[in-house]
Amino acid sequence: MTAHNATETLIHKGNGLQVVVGLGQSGLSVAHYLAKQGYQVAVTDAQLAPTLAAQLPDEIEVRQFGTIDAELLQQAARIIISPGISLDTPAIAAARHANIPVVSDIQLFCEACMVPIVAITGSNAKSTVTTLVGQMAADAGINVGVGGNIGIPALTLLDNTNMELAVLELSSFQLETVTNLAAKVATVLNMSPDHLDRHGDMLGYHQAKHRIFQGAKSVVINREDALTRPLVADNLPKISTGIHAPDKGQYGLITDVEGQTFIARGTERLLSADKLLMKGRHNLLNAQAALALGELAGLPLESMLETLQQFTGLEHRCQYVGSFANIDYFDDSKGTNIGSTMAAIEGLGAVYAPKDGKLLLILGGQGKGQQFGELMPFINQYVSQVLFIGEDGKQIEQHLRATKLSDDVALHQCQTLENAFVTIQQVTASSLSQVQAVLLSPACASFDQYSGYAARGEHFSRLVAQLDTAQSDSTIIS
Repeated sequence: MTAHNATETLIHKGNGLQVVVGLGQSGLSVAHYLAKQGYQVAVTDAQLAPTLAAQLPDEIEVRQFGTIDAELLQQAARIIISPGISLDTPAIAAARHANIPVVSDIQLFCEACMVPIVAITGSNAKSTVTTLVGQMAADAGINVGVGGNIGIPALTLLDNTNMELAVLELSSFQLETVTNLAAKVATVLNMSPDHLDRHGDMLGYHQAKHRIFQGAKSVVINREDALTRPLVADNLPKISTGIHAPDKGQYGLITDVEGQTFIARGTERLLSADKLLMKGRHNLLNAQAALALGELAGLPLESMLETLQQFTGLEHRCQYVGSFANIDYFDDSKGTNIGSTMAAIEGLGAVYAPKDGKLLLILGGQGKGQQFGELMPFINQYVSQVLFIGEDGKQIEQHLRATKLSDDVALHQCQTLENAFVTIQQVTASSLSQVQAVLLSPACASFDQYSGYAARGEHFSRLVAQLDTAQSDSTIIS
């Protein structure tokens, strides 16, 4: 259908048109949801042939592909935008200028959802904490829906008519079009530069993230990060987390005289850190955040502690892949910003430092406008080799060289993961090598070379597996 004919058809059908912009998984869920609700729906996407178009409901006749149809948007009563599409897109900006409401699928969800919402965002660890809180609820016998930015579109959760609690991971892209989420408990886990190419600066990024607190009934804050604190009334129930000993009713860490660390609530030692299958100080913070969110959501403490001891973490999030020639390999491909990579370096580096070991770090991809010099203190402390891959590898090296990077840290341009593994074998063959672990934590998006962070992580894991295969073949030949 041409744009002209589409517009004529819509005018004849009357008002109330809902236009879905972007046909990814969330856009498809919106289209199905609105059609089921009896709305008049149209879909537009910049792709000429979106792969999910065949899954649209038959009653959606207006499908404008190949460009985001500005004329179609001007006919809308409401526009539902997919998170990957910027509000600065000319057709969207023109519609907003015309005072046409632009919202996300999350706005539709919170208006329709009849159960309490646990809302989680942050620059890093939000998938881990969302999954963990969801598992805590499920293990406590609660019919829980887990979705949002984590994979299952939020609106799809509404298909579960017996749902008692919704746990949502929310990105800054999703939140920038949400008003009055009204979550039972909300948190910004941490804040570090990310998506500045989209939000313009840290202020824009901060403002988008903090929309999660609108209408919240209670909040969880990170004592170590002032940017996580909402500008809300002082009488709102809140619990804090942190790496230091906590005050009464708060979560933190206590270390005894023998050097053993415990997750604590006030003076009560809840769980020894060595009982967690997730390793690293960053995961102790993640565990606290999940406990605090669960407490405010009404989950029983004993059950939550049981879940914590069984939780192994997420794929591509500091995931142990294997060991070859006494060197451990970790896939943190989900580390797509510098804050996440800082946490991974510090968390794993602290494990190997007591053994006089260092990390070999693989960085690179699409840098998203970040300042990679901020990694310097962590690299100087825990890393002896840095390998660069991807589109912005040379720029990242320039950022690091412009800092007070230690002369003991060697830098290598590798372009691809295959080349990186050749370099890994070369630098670790030396008897002087301090490398005890290889960490893929790129601090970058993956779309220059891969379909997503998962594909990048899977490629890394295959290359590790090939090291074992090559060793086995060598042994047979000899």
